[in-house]
Amino acid sequence: MIEVYSDSYFMKEALKEATKAFDNDEVPIGAVVVCNNKIIARAHNMTETLNDATAHAEMLAITAAENYLGSKYLNKCSLYVTLEPCVMCAGASYWSRIAKIVYGASDDRYGYKKAGNKLFHPKTEIISGVMKKEAGDILKSFFQNKRLKS
Repeated sequence: MIEVYSDSYFMKEALKEATKAFDNDEVPIGAVVVCNNKIIARAHNMTETLNDATAHAEMLAITAAENYLGSKYLNKCSLYVTLEPCVMCAGASYWSRIAKIVYGASDDRYGYKKAGNKLFHPKTEIISGVMKKEAGDILKSFFQNKRLKS
């Protein structure tokens, strides 16, 4: 019998990636890509480590998943990310034709909603607010620590 995992299960895995980012002094955002109920890619923000403004968790996870599958299309995959994707990451999800995006906390400042839902492929399902408290708490903690250090 095949076990089917919940959105919360996969979001917990994305939160593990966010914790890795936090521990590396990166903005704590994590992502996993799931295909056929299996995690095929994991990533966390690495913009500081790689000195690359595009090294968002989603971008790195999408690239890893495409490499894993040997395809530029992820139309049978789901992306779980701890924070609402930005416009760049939403655009990347469009071009990869990802089937579903599940995110935790909203991003009123830089999130895709500022530009509208048309950034996603028309067939992409969007689910928001999964474990939003946990996803928001790690971000708040990170920025509080940053303010204390400065």
